[in-house]
Amino acid sequence: MGELVLAAGAALTPVDVITALARSLDPVPVTDPSSAPRPTGPRPAWLTRNVRVLCGVSFLQDAASELLYPILPIFLTVVLGAPPAVVGAIEGLAEGAASITKVAAGRLADRFDRRPLIGVGYGLAAVGKLLIALATVWPLVLLARVTDRLGKGMRGAPRDALLVEGVPKGRRGRVFGLHRAADTAGAVVGPLVGLVLYEALDHRLRPLFWVAVIPAVASVALVAAVRDPRAGGTGNSPTRSARTPWRSLPRPYWRVLGVLLAFNLVNFPDALLLLRAHDLGLSTAGVVGAYAVYNLVYAALSYPAGALSDRLPRPSVFAAGLVFFAIGYLGLGLIHVPWLVFVVLPLYGGFAACTDGVGKAWISTLVPDHQQGTAQGLFQGATGAAVLLAGVWAGLAWGTDGHLPLLISGGIALALAGVLPAVARGRTAPL
Repeated sequence: MGELVLAAGAALTPVDVITALARSLDPVPVTDPSSAPRPTGPRPAWLTRNVRVLCGVSFLQDAASELLYPILPIFLTVVLGAPPAVVGAIEGLAEGAASITKVAAGRLADRFDRRPLIGVGYGLAAVGKLLIALATVWPLVLLARVTDRLGKGMRGAPRDALLVEGVPKGRRGRVFGLHRAADTAGAVVGPLVGLVLYEALDHRLRPLFWVAVIPAVASVALVAAVRDPRAGGTGNSPTRSARTPWRSLPRPYWRVLGVLLAFNLVNFPDALLLLRAHDLGLSTAGVVGAYAVYNLVYAALSYPAGALSDRLPRPSVFAAGLVFFAIGYLGLGLIHVPWLVFVVLPLYGGFAACTDGVGKAWISTLVPDHQQGTAQGLFQGATGAAVLLAGVWAGLAWGTDGHLPLLISGGIALALAGVLPAVARGRTAPL
């Protein structure tokens, strides 16, 4: 691994740190050690300006989101008096709203400038966090989460299309892996900051929501540094496409989408996993700490998993993620001792690392460049709709402790992990 060297006393931004990290993980090969490039030298070809900037944007936004996410189920049930079914419904409906927006934004991303769509998306997310800070009843939290997720839906496909702009297919696992690592690093920093403030502010939850607004607004400002090669062009520019009919998407894309859609019908929102951890006896601080450890594992493994998917068949890496998913769900469904959450949730972090960025990279290789927005939008929208259904049925079946839906989902995921590589080898185009 290359040496990570930063100038002493330099003022570092998230983008600087991400650039240095990527160089250390994927250094430029040299035959003469004396000629090895300094950190200010050549970057890996796939580490474009947009990759670096968007990693910084996602780091800030996720720090804001994940500062409040692990305490939101507790805030809803303990402070606002909402039943567990409402927690699942809120998250499911929020993801459902995002799903619809993802499909529309993906189609727009293939036809128009993508930076304004990304900016609006992150702006809506900041507004959603402000609404949560103002909430005194759970319906306002529902509105806030829907607004936040609408923003996520608006920015997702345009952002992912820009991430792979000019990047060879054989390096896209690295791109999405680094992006997920930066995004999830924010998910480590956010909960840890929240935990420190929670203790410092005498266990009051509401001030934390106001703190989360700050990095959310900063992420919106950083979007100005994104560069869209099509910006200022005409609608007939060769880098734009006419409206892409869904039926024109390649057959392998539809087959992969069908398999991933089936899985997400049992992949309910993580808010319910955190509620299960709280039900097992973890304090609020314990839940936040366990969630931070989960995200630390997720962040640490995202880039290696993405790079591995550039070398091995992506279905195999994705299937490994489903095994981690099964371990997490079955483990949470079976354990009765609170401290075991700190064992199970970090293992569950391997699921997100092996599937999130890998899934997007997989999808990106199945369609031509001019259909990236439409393909990513439909993929993210359809799987988000499946998460909506999963959140609803899991919330209704939660009962007193939630072990039954966890066991059902874990068992189904384990079965899918066994058949996914074989299905992909027989039915999809070469990766």
